[in-house]
Amino acid sequence: MTDMNLTGKIALVTGSSRGLGRYYALYLARAGADVIIHDVSPTAAAQFGEAVSGEAVADEIRALGRRSAFLAADLTNPVQIETFVEQAINQFGHIDILVNNAGGDIGASTPRPDPNNAIDIKVEDIQAVLNLNLLNVMCMCKYVGAHMRERRSGKIVNVGSAAGHVATTVGVIYAAAKAGISHYTLCLGEQLRPYDVNVNCIAPAATYTGRFRATRVAGDQIKTEGSRLQQVAQPDDMAKIVLFLASSQSDYLTGETIVCH
Repeated sequence: MTDMNLTGKIALVTGSSRGLGRYYALYLARAGADVIIHDVSPTAAAQFGEAVSGEAVADEIRALGRRSAFLAADLTNPVQIETFVEQAINQFGHIDILVNNAGGDIGASTPRPDPNNAIDIKVEDIQAVLNLNLLNVMCMCKYVGAHMRERRSGKIVNVGSAAGHVATTVGVIYAAAKAGISHYTLCLGEQLRPYDVNVNCIAPAATYTGRFRATRVAGDQIKTEGSRLQQVAQPDDMAKIVLFLASSQSDYLTGETIVCH
């Protein structure tokens, strides 16, 4: 469909050296966009047993005939975020599409607190989860959103989680941070509406990625039987929705969260 054609667009996808972020980046590139690849380090994917790197994903994008570059930054550090956005704009000229994918619960990078609940979790772990999920999205939107507001054009796709829309007794801080992303999306969408900048959110349920395989509890059953909608989601399922939100197909949609479960 021509409305999914992103030729000439510049996209920045955070946390895109692996997992869902990599799929988002590749889908945008196949639709014609040049894509800036990001992660906290070039080898971040190795933590989850994935044999790719930030530079390798950029090479995948270039093999599709698009421009690409890998830029590293710690998005829990607001100072690094501002520098990172400036570097991306200086190198590519502007940003048309921002996909705020970087994030994850504390179990993805450190041992899970035991018990993992809102009362017994350490305060420093609360801060770490909020910084990794909510703060990074707000700061990325602040700097890239200002750039898009000035240009009076842009698409911001925030990545929340289905966990932010249900009651849960594990990963409570993570779920709260992701719920915050959905409400922040609603508010920012209204603020940027007069400037023709769309702000929407995808909230995936558990999706079969390297992180999913590396962090699930031993003995967890993965749904591979039953109807398609009863099975665990595949990365392509989520990437198709991100492509929709980044394309002109969603031009009259803003402030919305699409919960995928």
